[in-house]
Amino acid sequence: MGDPSSVPTFQFGGLTFNAANIISGLIAFVLVFLFVFALSRHLTLRPGKGQNVLEWLIEFTNGILKGSIHGNEVGAFGLYGFTLFLFLFISNEMGLFIQVAVGAKDYVRSPTADPVVTMTFSLATMMLAQYAGVSKLGWKKHFTGYLKPFVFWLPISIFEEFTNFLTLGLRIFGVIFSGEMLLKIIGQLAFSHGIVTMIIALPIEMFWQGFSLFLGAIQAFVFVTLSSVYISQKLEIEE
Repeated sequence: MGDPSSVPTFQFGGLTFNAANIISGLIAFVLVFLFVFALSRHLTLRPGKGQNVLEWLIEFTNGILKGSIHGNEVGAFGLYGFTLFLFLFISNEMGLFIQVAVGAKDYVRSPTADPVVTMTFSLATMMLAQYAGVSKLGWKKHFTGYLKPFVFWLPISIFEEFTNFLTLGLRIFGVIFSGEMLLKIIGQLAFSHGIVTMIIALPIEMFWQGFSLFLGAIQAFVFVTLSSVYISQKLEIEE
């Protein structure tokens, strides 16, 4: 969220909505859809370049899930892992190339530069993990796991769930938000004293954009990896 005054908001039904999150999220959604649509338009037994890229991405995200989720259970979460990785990757990188500000308000930026967005994804993962645990083990076996190794462990188990939820969402937010803030600072430096500061700031800007591109990819990978770990923990009975 950063500075609340830097983003446009509107009221609907007594609630306040962040217009930057809605616009940026829709752009990210459209980019993901167009990317997958373009790669999957002509699926054949002898795949072309686009289909090869798509199949590689599916195998890559399935590989992340297989590192934590064992057996045939991976298939149930393959689509979630694939979609989550693509959306987070594009959302993380979007602010490096597309930023639209009108006055002092940011209308387009990386959606993941707002903690509301990242915490929503974190909550979705935690809810999916709980659902998967209940579906496989049943209500009783699933929730009695919070009482192991003994009943007084319950507060610690609940606190662990809460910290997992917080760290999963805040980690990616902190990296993306700080990266965009530094880009803005470098941009202000570039135009602060004319051509001299522009020459100095240009290589710094290029280096940081490249490094941020790497960080955005790593954070998408880490988020999906940790999501698979949390899900796998709910699919097993602790002894």
